[in-house]
Amino acid sequence: MRAPTLRALGFLAAPASRSDEARVAVRSLGRPRASGGHRRATRECLLALAAVEAMLEDGGSGRKAIEGERTGLVYTTAAAYGPSNRAFIEGSSSGIHFAYTAPAGVSAEVAIEFGVTGPYAIFLGGPPATLRGIWQAALWLEANACDRALVLTVEVFDECADLYGRVPRLLGRPLVEAAGCAWLEPGKGQLVFESRRGKDPRPRQLDRDGGEMFGCAPLAALDRWRREGAQGPLELKGVWRGEQARLMWRDDMVTQEA
Repeated sequence: MRAPTLRALGFLAAPASRSDEARVAVRSLGRPRASGGHRRATRECLLALAAVEAMLEDGGSGRKAIEGERTGLVYTTAAAYGPSNRAFIEGSSSGIHFAYTAPAGVSAEVAIEFGVTGPYAIFLGGPPATLRGIWQAALWLEANACDRALVLTVEVFDECADLYGRVPRLLGRPLVEAAGCAWLEPGKGQLVFESRRGKDPRPRQLDRDGGEMFGCAPLAALDRWRREGAQGPLELKGVWRGEQARLMWRDDMVTQEA
């Protein structure tokens, strides 16, 4: 598979510290300031919109650059629809938020706000889902289904922190909220995606500063790789519920000029 080129990347993450207490702690991104049209939007939707805005700023582009049917959108998450579902089940949310109990609520807000009407897909799960999302974007670009593809990932935990505190494997690991969006265009390198089932014999590596970021981990690694100025092949890995995924990205990865 031909590897895509990274045109721009917007990534937002709450800081985490290795000195957290031995319990599940959530590092929250808070609630971004909302404009008039989004004052009732859920926090995860606002973070998604902020990630796309950060991506556009990184690429030096305006909204017109991603409008229309030649832009594809892949959305991945493991937890972003949890708060809306909990609020609905517990009766603390108004009916206006019922649509947000579906994962598609976040990506729909992004598509409407930025006028993205091209190919569309959602992958649910942790890091392997995001790696699969990048692969799907590359498939679209290879097939000329779109000229550019956005890979959007959002993870929020604050509203369900007490529930995560009951999960043994998370004890002592802070949950780090994050949102990211990668703008991909056709490239000249090679992309290889592999996935298998089975227990990973190696010790689990935490996502960021000793914390868990779920599906945002691959974009965090991509952001770190880019900021460090690394060159050459990039290997992204992810483990989630018995699935081990690996993405080998052999391309110069140089961000194209807007």
